[in-house]
Amino acid sequence: MDSIEKLKLLSSASEVEAGEDGCQFKHKGKLDEIILTHAMLPNGRTTTLLKSLLTSMCENNCLYCPMRSERDFRRTTFKPGEFARLAVNLTKAGLIQGIFLSSGVAGGGIHTQDRLIATAEILRRKMGYRGYIHLKIMPGTEYAQVLASMLIADRVSINLEAPNADRLPALAPKKHFEHDLMAPIRMTNEIRKTVSPHNAWKGRWPSSCTQFVVGGAGETDKELLTTTQDLHNQHNLLRVYYSALTPHNGTPFAHHTPVPKKREQRLYQADYLLRDYGFTESEITYDETGLLPLEKDPKLIWAEKHLLHRPVEINKASKEHLLRIPGVGPKGADAILNARRIRTINNLSILKKIGVYAARTKDFILLNGYRPSRQLSLF
Repeated sequence: MDSIEKLKLLSSASEVEAGEDGCQFKHKGKLDEIILTHAMLPNGRTTTLLKSLLTSMCENNCLYCPMRSERDFRRTTFKPGEFARLAVNLTKAGLIQGIFLSSGVAGGGIHTQDRLIATAEILRRKMGYRGYIHLKIMPGTEYAQVLASMLIADRVSINLEAPNADRLPALAPKKHFEHDLMAPIRMTNEIRKTVSPHNAWKGRWPSSCTQFVVGGAGETDKELLTTTQDLHNQHNLLRVYYSALTPHNGTPFAHHTPVPKKREQRLYQADYLLRDYGFTESEITYDETGLLPLEKDPKLIWAEKHLLHRPVEINKASKEHLLRIPGVGPKGADAILNARRIRTINNLSILKKIGVYAARTKDFILLNGYRPSRQLSLF
């Protein structure tokens, strides 16, 4: 099997991995079936990444995973230098600007991590590769390997899959939640706090993230978001990704009811409230089963409970309070603060001009002491 044929198989097998904002697409033409991602990077730039596995061999038997050891399908493996050369050639051809590299676990997590590190080191140190590298960290990886990965990557991640040790066996019975998964996450934070990034790629530590499989372990959204809050606050994870369970043939979940994509969306919205809007998990509203209501986004639900009868005065509120208003994000809050230094904001058209979703805000705000609808009726 030549390198392109391997890449078609290993790239397609990487579809289950979430790790960058953006949309995936399959390249058309000579390299059809290869998964590329239009990704939003931590600095706000967009780029095109090649997503691939180093091997589709896997000794784990995770119940939901299409690569599980008991599933019968064609498998293949890249040698580190082989993949590195392919990535450089695709970059020179202008097809990609970086890579997202994961792997099945073959020969143990420690051995697999050595191969991932070897691939990235060939790219960085032998081939002078300056593109973006997102490098996965395997379960059970040791401290020195986590450090080596962080020295050469722009982002590192390890998939928690489940929100806690009680839920993990329903997805990945061979994995130990604390030792295999949480320990490497703690190591990334410890390194970030105690080791100088002087020798790291670009002189700074990479961002870190994780991924949950949603809907396969009977977990509640409250469990997921409780763990998410801890990951952001205690372990400095930049992002948490939520992947709604997709049933795959040849797995125990083959006939599982598909998880609604709306549930995934609501989890992301609630996560943004925790990460960027100053909310705590205790302020999120759940239904009686611990799930987020699907009919409305969590910020709107909170606002209807707290702001309908106590609207926020746009001209006086702090940034913290502005962020609580539906239709106002971090950029919108800054725009309001800047605009009101120049003039009083007394109508919705001003909010529209500075990029605020006025239609969403109008039920929850005061403009110079008046509700917008009352003010507009006077004109």
